[in-house]
Amino acid sequence: MTLIISTCFSCGKSGDVIPNVSVNFQADINDPRLSALHSPGGAVLINGYGIAGLIIYRESDLSYAAYDRCSTYMPQNHCAVTLDNNSLTCTDPCSGSKFSLADGSPVKAPATRSLKAYSVNVSNFEIFVSN
Repeated sequence: MTLIISTCFSCGKSGDVIPNVSVNFQADINDPRLSALHSPGGAVLINGYGIAGLIIYRESDLSYAAYDRCSTYMPQNHCAVTLDNNSLTCTDPCSGSKFSLADGSPVKAPATRSLKAYSVNVSNFEIFVSN
């Protein structure tokens, strides 16, 4: 009995993982909010999806990447990363961690885990981000 109780209390204590939530974003690729995605290296922030919003990034090979804005450093704080001026990285304003938009990997400590990535598909001038 004690084993079962202690096991239950240990569940969810690791607060170092971004929780899975349903993400289902869809928009016309010509939507003015997405105009930065018309050029390689462009990025946009979308609120209301994922844990702390989304970052959608246009890669140099003309494909797209999407990440949750929730920093992977102490994600229980739900600190939303912000785009840096060069649009190649984003920064966690709470810890100073930086992440590459090319693959979501941390490029400046203290973060050691990549941003949570989502699937991106473009079809018939519509962009879809989901998990």
